[in-house]
Amino acid sequence: MKIRLVVALVGLAISFALPTFAQQKDTVDPRVAQQRDLLSDAKVVDEFGQLGQKLDDAYSQKDAAALAALFTEDALLVAPDGQFSGRQAIQKRYEDTFQRTPFVSFGDPSHYLLKAIDNAAWSVGEWSSTLQGETGIVFLRGYWTAIYVHEADGWKMRLLTISERPRPATPAETK
Repeated sequence: MKIRLVVALVGLAISFALPTFAQQKDTVDPRVAQQRDLLSDAKVVDEFGQLGQKLDDAYSQKDAAALAALFTEDALLVAPDGQFSGRQAIQKRYEDTFQRTPFVSFGDPSHYLLKAIDNAAWSVGEWSSTLQGETGIVFLRGYWTAIYVHEADGWKMRLLTISERPRPATPAETK
């Protein structure tokens, strides 16, 4: 008799608990809801568009100081040629890059995502660029990730990682 009572009570408890778990599964995490709100905000989308335009303009003009100004003071840049910590080191890296690499064009990032994280945002995407190499035009492609924070004068990059897809071997390299 006691076993039947225990089994009935356990069964009753499970029958009440299952709908509760099912409801929790369908609830939206407040952070996810915040992501949707930020991305649907036309002002924020416009601010990121302006940030992207500043980035394109700085690359086109080979302006390392303008590029560095898009980063926070304590930013980190991780690129195929190393890690650069702080705005001054990032500016120096871009100065060196522009001196030794003759960019023909810097392609617009494509296939990217932009999502919110509390008071910050993150994005991932692909990039492309065209260089004037010793033997002709070189096409580069790769991937990037960024974490942005909002400061008094707008969105800035706190972290930028850049990776490069392997280039196909040239005929001279295959010999």
